[in-house]
Amino acid sequence: MASTAVQDKVFLPLHPPPTTYKNEPHAVLSNSEQTMYDEVLAHFTKSDPEYSLPNIEKGELMDEEKFWLSRECILRYLRASKWKVPTAIQRLEATLKWRREFGLYDVVSASHVEPEAVTGKEILFGYDVTGKPAFYMIPSRQNTNEATRQIQFAVWMLERGVDLMEPGVENLALLINFGDRGKNPSISTALSVLHILQNHYPERLGLALIINVPFLVNAFFKVVMPLVDPITRQKVKFNPEIIKDGLFTSDMVMKEWNGDHHFEYNHEKYWPDLVSMCEERVTAWMKNWRELGAEVGASEWAYKKGGASRHENDTVSDEDKKGENVTVTEVHVATSETTEKVAISEVPKMPDTASEKIVEAPTTVETKTDTSALAGHAEATSSHAGPSVAAVVGASTVAVGGDAAGGDAASGGDGGDGGE
Repeated sequence: MASTAVQDKVFLPLHPPPTTYKNEPHAVLSNSEQTMYDEVLAHFTKSDPEYSLPNIEKGELMDEEKFWLSRECILRYLRASKWKVPTAIQRLEATLKWRREFGLYDVVSASHVEPEAVTGKEILFGYDVTGKPAFYMIPSRQNTNEATRQIQFAVWMLERGVDLMEPGVENLALLINFGDRGKNPSISTALSVLHILQNHYPERLGLALIINVPFLVNAFFKVVMPLVDPITRQKVKFNPEIIKDGLFTSDMVMKEWNGDHHFEYNHEKYWPDLVSMCEERVTAWMKNWRELGAEVGASEWAYKKGGASRHENDTVSDEDKKGENVTVTEVHVATSETTEKVAISEVPKMPDTASEKIVEAPTTVETKTDTSALAGHAEATSSHAGPSVAAVVGASTVAVGGDAAGGDAASGGDGGDGGE
């Protein structure tokens, strides 16, 4: 019987299922959207003189940077910038510089961050019903004290989540289990990760599912959630029944989340398999990208599919585009002194494949938590389209970090502030 139980255990990450998208999601743009996209593309592809990152020695784009600067990437930044071309260009250049400075092309490697991975505190396992890779975070498994490498590991895992996205998939599903209290990141570390998510991974976190919500996080969310726009609230769910709610199928979920898989983290088995799977996928995509011309603005859909893109010169009138299923929302962001309206850019509504049910956080806790620090951060980032899933989830980590560190927000605030 014991041997049967061991055989039933799963130790390896799951390979991505075939994409659920029959057609390229952003194949057709309106006339005005296409014009704005073309302006951004022209900025990064000018040849006389050749484009170079401003104020950077050897600022010519490397192949890895051209590959990253895909059509879908440019569109993500345009949407996050509310289709303001100068803002999108500024943010793209800031991210290109940050990726170099952070060391994503050299320092932050699998071998460098591996000491952070040995307990399985962050895991990629399974996919939601729309193909989003599931990124599990288990704070109780925190095993190190080195803040810099903790941040590098979180970013490395986020990058591997991107590597597991099939054609048409652009978001991650984040699953946080706050059960089994343990050592949590400091406030400054949590704020640094939040800053990176907000500024350098726009529209990458599409769903946040949180279980075993502790007292402090529960109190925090009770204060924060009324400040968050409806679209983001729809993507943040507390103590959800992710299979019953139609977010995941049971064959893509661990038993801790009521799925079929008795997953046990075994570093010697899981880690090399994840690394090799991601490397093989990116190597194949780079090969296809080079065959397509190795250009900035190449279609992720095309190089992931291994064929030609279908979006070229496909546009619709702005009037026709208005009829599409988009929502424009205005939210009120409260600060300690004033309340101001933040415009949320046009965002497609969530697909009907997922349940629209929102599972509210428990409301039994009375609190007088000071939200001025959070409001200040929301104010600093409001030009990017208001509080996002990344902001809400990152801020929850700050709350937990504060409990673990025994400090206050002011003591570590400099670690992650400084939006563009």
